[in-house]
Amino acid sequence: MSFLTPFLARQKNFPIATLLTRHLSSATTRTTTSKLHERYTFTPPPSLSPESQNDDIPTKPNKKKPKPRYRPPSSLDRNGRKPVRSDLPFDFRFSYTESSAKVRPIGLRGPKYSPFGPGRVDRAWTGVCAPAVDPKVELLEAKEEPKMEHQRKKRRGWVQGEPLSTAERKALVLQGERGKTKRQINLGRDGLTHNMLDVIHKHWKYSEVVRIKCMGVPTVDMKNVCTQLEDKTYGKVISRHGGTIILYRGRNYNPNHRPVIPLMLWKPQEPVYPRLIKTTIEGLSIEETKEMRKRGLAVPVLTKLAKNGYYAYLVPMVRDAFLSSELVRIDCTGLERSDYKKIGCKLRDLVPCILVTFDKEQIVVWRGKDYKPPEDGYFFKDKESFDDYDDHLDAGVG
Repeated sequence: MSFLTPFLARQKNFPIATLLTRHLSSATTRTTTSKLHERYTFTPPPSLSPESQNDDIPTKPNKKKPKPRYRPPSSLDRNGRKPVRSDLPFDFRFSYTESSAKVRPIGLRGPKYSPFGPGRVDRAWTGVCAPAVDPKVELLEAKEEPKMEHQRKKRRGWVQGEPLSTAERKALVLQGERGKTKRQINLGRDGLTHNMLDVIHKHWKYSEVVRIKCMGVPTVDMKNVCTQLEDKTYGKVISRHGGTIILYRGRNYNPNHRPVIPLMLWKPQEPVYPRLIKTTIEGLSIEETKEMRKRGLAVPVLTKLAKNGYYAYLVPMVRDAFLSSELVRIDCTGLERSDYKKIGCKLRDLVPCILVTFDKEQIVVWRGKDYKPPEDGYFFKDKESFDDYDDHLDAGVG
């Protein structure tokens, strides 16, 4: 301890024990380059080290548990819940007016991910629809389809009850007009979608009728729109003016016993369908096909389609044009390519006609070699109140 004598002589006013403790504790905190440690290799006893003194102090236990990390709510978390079961007797599709069970796709664009979410619905997703009958049971498909159609008609007949009188019908139409209520459902390019069925039933909870405004591609075939609305919702179309439809819920409708409609969480990928326009038109050579496409783009325009417009007049207009010209051109400038392709597909089936080209945002159709005007020229009028039949009955009774 002789090396500490000069140091202790300078510190006369401090106790020796305190000075030794401070000096030895500072020696332990020095780095390996300290002269005291290098020359004398002195290590203080464990009783004088500050670490041992701190260990003797009792520490308070941490009573607070760490908070769990925030996890945003997700509709994909089932938490042990069973899948939703719906007894609706039809196949679930993304769109009921813009897709048909008769046209089968040739492939899928991706895996068969169900748009309802994993494990949320008790129906398997085939890539196109969620069938009411198990798709693995192939032998039952032909027998179950007419059976489900009969169930839909039976349920709809019970929900509708007795037919409406002319006075009741007019009162309900007046109740659903724009001046009376602002409630309205817009039906756009996707047509009658699956989630729209749930929206219609929510409107029926507060009113007997709902107003639906149709725009764009589905208006080419308004008869199909009205048919699908009545078939999938069990409602009744009581008025139609242009693209505006008044849909009645029925006399025996009970919002507390409405059908269970599972919602789609995202739009599924569209499958791959056969090409609408092939390299050569059927019955013509390659040179004749090229010449016809060139002539089709040069003929005068029959009409120009507006974006999100009303196209119910298009089919009779094309039929009348075919009486004087074999080629018809429709200007679709400004429309989405998928939109005027769907319009051309509907014209092919309803007119009927042969698609020639979609180049330069134009629809060119050909009537064919042996064209005969269709005999069934029935189309919806621009305005229908659906009470003409009742008026005739009243006149006959009187």
